[in-house]
Amino acid sequence: MPAAPTPDEVFDRAVEEGQRRLDQSLLELVSTSFIAGFTIVFGLVGLGIVESRLQPVGHGVAALGGAVAFGVGIVFLVAGRTELFNENFSDPTAAAVDSGEVTALWALLRLWVVTLVGNLVGGGLFSLVFVVEGAVPAGTPAVLAAVATESVGRDLLASFARAIAGGALVSLLSFLLVSVDNEGSRLALSYVVGVLLALGPLEHVIVTALHVFLGVLFGAGVGATRFTIVVSVVTAGNIVGGLGLVTFAHVAQAAGART
Repeated sequence: MPAAPTPDEVFDRAVEEGQRRLDQSLLELVSTSFIAGFTIVFGLVGLGIVESRLQPVGHGVAALGGAVAFGVGIVFLVAGRTELFNENFSDPTAAAVDSGEVTALWALLRLWVVTLVGNLVGGGLFSLVFVVEGAVPAGTPAVLAAVATESVGRDLLASFARAIAGGALVSLLSFLLVSVDNEGSRLALSYVVGVLLALGPLEHVIVTALHVFLGVLFGAGVGATRFTIVVSVVTAGNIVGGLGLVTFAHVAQAAGART
């Protein structure tokens, strides 16, 4: 059995993967971000379907079943090598720090802005498919509408705290993915993170925004102002958790190993 990579070796792998992401053409980046957006909707709809089917058994069992179904969406993202906002914090940041060039900061900004917009547009457009009458099983719309109502009704400080945890988890996934040596381990890690993300108490801006949008399509009474505020708070929390807690800590760990 090969020895586990050292923190320094993991950082080098992160730099290589991060540079690949930073070097994407605009067309490639827009495409992969768009694909990631509609891919994650499969997980959201799967959550709604399974949770609605398990409601008669009990709320706890239904929520667990929904989380188990949602985890598949993260597996699809990782297997397809697509770009999800926050998941692309750690590796590209490692590459930017390693290069030491100011231009890398602009590449980072481009990556994050395009990814965020592409995820939302791709997921939002694909969500429209499921509001066609009969497209999803009975009971699914009610579950997705309830999730949306709960998400926007939560105290903003609680949403921010949950977003810090969610941002940390998703950014941690990036470092975990470059620390293992086979595809099976990558997909297993992705699935576990997906289940944890759906179980909570965690928030991810793309997942939250698309969950709420789906809920609105199915009749949840969510105002545009409240939606914008919640998405902004969750985005800020993801940045604090993803960059502040995980990414910079791993960068510092690698720097310490090299001194």
